[in-house]
Amino acid sequence: MRHTIQVTVNGQTHRVEVEPRLLLVELIRDVLGLTGTHVGCDTSQCGACTVHVNGEAVKSCTMFAVQADGCEITTIEGLAQDGQLHPLQEGFWQEHGLQCGFCTPGVIMAAADLLKRNPDPSEEEIRRALEGNFCRCTGYHNIVRAIQHAAARMRGEEVVPRGEPAPTGAS
Repeated sequence: MRHTIQVTVNGQTHRVEVEPRLLLVELIRDVLGLTGTHVGCDTSQCGACTVHVNGEAVKSCTMFAVQADGCEITTIEGLAQDGQLHPLQEGFWQEHGLQCGFCTPGVIMAAADLLKRNPDPSEEEIRRALEGNFCRCTGYHNIVRAIQHAAARMRGEEVVPRGEPAPTGAS
């Protein structure tokens, strides 16, 4: 038995029919075609599927699509605005906060949730906020630096980039 739901994803409203067992991550990736949200474990351990639901970070593999009926969802694709990278996306570019990039969307979404609640987190607070996000490639050092970079930019502080200039358009 299919259910009709309505969700607003990255500002665009979608009305779709879904099976009750369809996970939110499957709706986002397979139905809506937004593949920036990754599936890493299907058990909520890795955080690669983190999105924002009504402004809160949620591991989308732990939520059924029908539970998101009427909700506003933001994915990694929705962070960039008007062709400009979000400060977190820029920070990851500038501070080399990724290697393979598989975990990056989930880490950025978790970090965006943190920075919304705490605009000036300590290194320890950043590391604690990322405990539900696994990165198998890095030692998290550059990820933490990337989040610190973004936090400073979001507070309006001048940041001296350590890396190459960030691209101007969101891809």
